[in-house]
Amino acid sequence: MTSAATSPSPLVAVEQMYFHYPRARITAGGAGWTLQDISLTIDLKSTVGIVGESGSGKSTLIRVMCGLLRHQQGNVRFNGKDITEYQGDGANELRRQNQIVFQNPRRSLDPRMTIRRSLTEPIRALQQRTPDDDELVSSIKRVGLGPEVLSRFPHQLSGGQLQRVGIARSLSVNPTILYADEPVSALDVSVQAQVLNLLMDLRDQMGLTLVMVSHDLGVVSRMCEHIVVMRHGHIVEAGRTSDVLSRPSSDYTATLLKAARAASLERS
Repeated sequence: MTSAATSPSPLVAVEQMYFHYPRARITAGGAGWTLQDISLTIDLKSTVGIVGESGSGKSTLIRVMCGLLRHQQGNVRFNGKDITEYQGDGANELRRQNQIVFQNPRRSLDPRMTIRRSLTEPIRALQQRTPDDDELVSSIKRVGLGPEVLSRFPHQLSGGQLQRVGIARSLSVNPTILYADEPVSALDVSVQAQVLNLLMDLRDQMGLTLVMVSHDLGVVSRMCEHIVVMRHGHIVEAGRTSDVLSRPSSDYTATLLKAARAASLERS
């Protein structure tokens, strides 16, 4: 992963991409763009962290990369093909291969559906088949939950259990890349490490490409081989995590590091 598309065959390649929400007014100076001049690559089976303060464009970026939002300028490619060219069944295949674990598990699951149905729906929609009970039990066990969870509704589970269900649902269609959007920020501190360790174990077991969105440099430094630092819709720095965090070239990255160290000392 680099800040420019230099990999010979990256899984995801973004080149000079610009994005704004429909009602944004773009001024002559460029104000109004949510994302500006974004270029990066993500290689197969790599682990990439995207960091920055709230409002920097992290979550918007991953939604553009996986096709949930349509960019206005530049190019976004998945497996060498422009994502705008995925149509019909191809659009379903793009969705299947690109899955997101959202920040708040209570908002990402329909409260009217049992966990069994929540796991079944994406398989029906994206693979046009109905999984049997053995497959659903295997899916829920993979994230450390028992089969009794399948008959329950979201309100009957804890936040940590719900996030495990969200992970199981995203993985149920065998994606190539998993985007984790602040996956532990809504959870109790006591279960955050468990969920992060689960994501790393599943990445290794399934050979996933993992993109972790976080404001926590500590999480990214432990989990991610590569890092992208964002501010105000721009990438200010990108590279190997160890290099960027030990020798930041951007004043903004240095400021984030200083704040992270101060927070760590405060917790201890």
